Amino acid sequence: MSPSQRNGLEFVLDNLVWFMLLAVLAIFSLTIPNYFQPGIFANIVEQSSVLGVMSIGLALVIIAGHMDLSVESVAALSAMATGILFATSGIGLGITLTPGWLVVPVSLLLGLCVGAVIGLINGFLVVKIKMNAFIVTLSSFIWVRGMVVALSGGRSAQGLADEIRWLGIQRFLGIPVTAYIAILCFVGFSFMMAKTRFGRHLLMIGGNEVAAFRAGIKVEKVLMIAFVLSGAIAALAGWLLAIRTSGATANLGTGMLFNAFAAVVIGGVSLKGGLGALPGVYAGVLLLSSINTAINLMGLPAHYTQVIHGLLVLAAVLLDTLKQSIRKKLA
Repeated sequence: MSPSQRNGLEFVLDNLVWFMLLAVLAIFSLTIPNYFQPGIFANIVEQSSVLGVMSIGLALVIIAGHMDLSVESVAALSAMATGILFATSGIGLGITLTPGWLVVPVSLLLGLCVGAVIGLINGFLVVKIKMNAFIVTLSSFIWVRGMVVALSGGRSAQGLADEIRWLGIQRFLGIPVTAYIAILCFVGFSFMMAKTRFGRHLLMIGGNEVAAFRAGIKVEKVLMIAFVLSGAIAALAGWLLAIRTSGATANLGTGMLFNAFAAVVIGGVSLKGGLGALPGVYAGVLLLSSINTAINLMGLPAHYTQVIHGLLVLAAVLLDTLKQSIRKKLA
């Protein structure tokens, strides 16, 4: 195989999810009436915002060779904390700040701190105590969701202040502000992964943790930061969810973990660690949202979404195995 053919094949492998997204959009546009229109595409981007942000943190930990199953529950706790403190009906305490716009940064900071603390706990148990990341974060998934139910008593908090609600409903050029926030997160963290020492170290640790340690990389410090970032980013996703729905319920965000996991795997992040890029994860999120939108337009029962997502994850894992095999042959 010539160098140009090899480069072309590697380009296709690295960007396969984008080709899949374009193919799916083209097929749906040709076969489903009213699919090809700006409003539908704006809806796809909007539906991708919360899931996309949550997927970023999960992707960082998987790239580092570990797992964080707690992101869904962390998002729910962040949303519930925002709802309880700043909503005016249900179990909301309706706390007001002067001036009113302060509710935006204060509620966001509160949510980020909640997520960062849980990420710190996960990181400490995994990195310092050497416990299995799957078990630790599965435990966090359970106890944090239990905290959400305990704090809310199964009730909801609704009616966030207008200043914070504005962000949840405001649009610019037909696209919700929350979608721009998600895109900015992908741009920022993609830059971090590609251009900073932390990003390079994260990839090296995921590729071979022992080799990274012998190369002088502070493995424990980098991994701790990855878990804290994962928690904080999940909390940001929960905060976005709260401002979109103007409150929080005890079951808010249920099932998002599996969709985030699907988006990360479909987006090309290797479950073995050390390989993956966040733009591909965003394409994975858009792909899932495109399929969800198509199912809704066709009027199919909602459980078809779970069937298709499950098959997509299976296909993505098989594809990842195939890509690893091809890359070994190219090396």
